[in-house]
Amino acid sequence: MGILTEDMQRVVREQRLGFIATVCADGTPNLSPKGTTKVWDDDHLVFADICSPGTIENLRSNAAIEINVVDPMVRKGYRFKGTAQIFDSGGVFEQVMTSLYDASVENARARISHVVMVRVERALAVVSPAYDGGATEAEVRASWEQYWREVQRGGSEP
Repeated sequence: MGILTEDMQRVVREQRLGFIATVCADGTPNLSPKGTTKVWDDDHLVFADICSPGTIENLRSNAAIEINVVDPMVRKGYRFKGTAQIFDSGGVFEQVMTSLYDASVENARARISHVVMVRVERALAVVSPAYDGGATEAEVRASWEQYWREVQRGGSEP
C-alpha cells in the first residue's frame, strides 16, 4: 500500500479539480487549477498541462509541488506534497493521455503538450473550521447546498 489511501483516491476521483502550487523563479508562489487531476497509482498523481506555461516553467527549475483537492460541499479534502516529473512524449506521456482522453477527444489531446506525474511524499487532510463546533458532514453539506440554491436564485451574499 502506498501513501494514497482509498479515501484520498476517492476524493481525487470524485473532484478531479486540483489546485497546483509551484514556486516561481523569484520565490513567489504560483497557483493554477487543473481539471485533469487524477490518481495514477498508490503513490502518484498526474495532470495534463493545458495552457499553463508558468506551471511547467516553474517545475523545470524546481520540481517541488503541492496539490490541494477539496470537496467544496463538505469542505474536506487533502493536500499532497511531492516531486513532479514532466513528460512531453514517450510511453508515460501516452499512457497518461490515454487514461485522461480516449481517441475521440482529439481536440483536447491536441492542446496538451505536457503531462505531469507527481510522486506524493506527504499527504495531509484538509478540514474546514466549520467542523470545530461539532457540525456533522451532513450539516455542512446541507448548509452549502442551501447557500448555492440561494446564489442561483440571486438572493445570497457571500
